[in-house]
Amino acid sequence: MKIRLIIPIILFCVMCTAQIKEKITTIETIEILNNNTEEAIYYFQNNWKQLRLNAVEKGYIHSFQLMESLYTEDTPFHLLLVTTYSNKEQYESRETHFAELIKATGGLKLLNDKKPSEFRKSVFTIEDAKHLE
Repeated sequence: MKIRLIIPIILFCVMCTAQIKEKITTIETIEILNNNTEEAIYYFQNNWKQLRLNAVEKGYIHSFQLMESLYTEDTPFHLLLVTTYSNKEQYESRETHFAELIKATGGLKLLNDKKPSEFRKSVFTIEDAKHLE
């Protein structure tokens, strides 16, 4: 009788552990507009990257990557922004967590007072990408 109770409890624990370890990633590709490379790089390093450094420190995200790509006809973007969440809970709380972090920063840091719409354009975004194990 005890075994009948223990097996479902073990299975439940295993399933919960698997869900907790499930990483989710978002990927955004960015085109730099009008040769404003310095402005775009400055913006992402001093805003996007800093927010994610703080998010990792607070346990809001698992990791992130800011990558440069060769712009071609097949890959019409210059930058890739990758944010990985440890689990569904982190992913679903992302808006609240980033709003908190943005509020604490005191505003955008811009080079040459150019607004983001002047130097960057989001090409496409992949949301809720699950990691294969």
